[in-house]
Amino acid sequence: MILYLVRHGESAYNAEGRIQGQADIPLSALGRQQSLAVAAGFRGTPIDAVYCSPLVRALDTARPLAAELGLEPRTDKRLMEINAGIFQGLTWPEIHQRYAQFGEAWKSQDPDFRIPEGESRRELMQRAEAVLQSIREADHRTAIVVAHGGVLTAGLKALLGVPAERNPFMLYNGSISMADWQVQFRLVTLNQMEHLLAGGEDLRTKAGDL
Repeated sequence: MILYLVRHGESAYNAEGRIQGQADIPLSALGRQQSLAVAAGFRGTPIDAVYCSPLVRALDTARPLAAELGLEPRTDKRLMEINAGIFQGLTWPEIHQRYAQFGEAWKSQDPDFRIPEGESRRELMQRAEAVLQSIREADHRTAIVVAHGGVLTAGLKALLGVPAERNPFMLYNGSISMADWQVQFRLVTLNQMEHLLAGGEDLRTKAGDL
């Protein structure tokens, strides 16, 4: 299977630098432009299925893409972003002001630190690996997954055997990554963004947390 991983377009919280986790935050105006650019980037590419997180920022990124390909997006709750618990809705300065101990614990990269009322990085890796394995078992030749930076990078770590305490990947809004998953999982491209420049306008944004 050829698997494409797409991070959703910029959300309103991404633009404000706020942690969103599983809060259902819509795309920004730029995010909507990015979603159209992603769809155009796949024009003419044979794709068997489009899977996405049910959170609106992912679903609204997947809808133009699926329509371009003549498909319907298939939602799966396991593709939702990490549950960021008490961090959701806050900026990092606000987290450090209100929850300094927990903010430092998260920044320490401890994979087993569970955000209060939320999840740990290791739990996210396990969830992400399970849903990607189930998509592979559906026996598609090609599939697209539209989801979130945290869950997609967690899945990449799990499938590539990256230790849970390391976090070498960060995905950009509207970026496309591709893997060749015949027997072993092989990451071919990471953070492709040429499609975000194709219309003569630079639609790229910085990567953001959660």
